[in-house]
Parts: sequence; C-alpha cells; structure tokens
Amino acid sequence: MITNANQYTNAKEAEKVLFRKVLIDGGSALNLLFAEALRELGLGPTDLMPSDSSFWGVVPRRASRPLGEITLPVQFGMATNYRVEHINFYVADFDTTYHAILGRPAPAKFMAVPHYAYLVVKMPSPAGVLSLWANLSVAYAYETESLTLAEATDLSI
Repeated sequence: MITNANQYTNAKEAEKVLFRKVLIDGGSALNLLFAEALRELGLGPTDLMPSDSSFWGVVPRRASRPLGEITLPVQFGMATNYRVEHINFYVADFDTTYHAILGRPAPAKFMAVPHYAYLVVKMPSPAGVLSLWANLSVAYAYETESLTLAEATDLSI
C-alpha cells in the first residue's frame, strides 16, 4: 500500500491505494512505479521531481528515461502488524502487468528478506516478524502476462 504523501508531492495528498501487483526484483538496482499506478494515487507529472537518469532492462536493448522521481511512504502489512518506509521511485510510462517493481533498495530499507522459492517476504515490524505470502497461481498469471507484453514490445521495436 502506498499512502499519504503530502510532504513529498508539493503539498498534494496521495490517495491511499492497495497495490497487489508489485514485483520484488532482487536483480534490479532501482524502484519503478508505473505511470498508471501514479494516476491511481491521484498524482500526475507535476508531482514528480525531474530526473536526468536513464536505465536499462525494461525495454529490450534500449535505454529508458523516467518521467521523473517521487518519494512515497510505502506500507507492508495490515493495521495490526505493519511497517512503513519512505521509498524513492523512478516513474516510468510503460504498459506493464505490475503497479511497481521494487529493486534491491526497497527491501534493504525495510530490512526485508525475500524468499523467492516460497514466494514470501519477511521483515521486522513493531509487532514482531511480518510475513507476506504470495499466491503461486496469481504470481504465475502476472508473470505470463508480463512476458506477453515484453514480447509485444520487443516485436514493435
């Protein structure tokens, strides 16, 4: 869940949104939020900080430029056991299955340990260990859809 971001978005308050399609990518060095997810938060391009960075790996054989950067509070868990940290995202305008991709910086900030084989992430929280489990069939469906979109992007280049 990405929540109230008023101090990070020019005094504009972001909507509270539960994002269920978030990929934790231990091979990525950056956190990406996709433009459609930014719109779901009630935010737009004017809420972004400019960025002159480029990154590789989303569009095959091409560098990509983000629309900008934004820092948002990200919450894992529910009301009885949760953890919130402020995460910096590059915002990218791609058609994708996911709302966001969390690279190594986000789990490191949460002190989270992803266990990819079991589809679980564990992290410390004030109420003890917070364990987040994914559903294998849902994860497989998202990954299949993501590969289909990647192949379509590759063919259109």
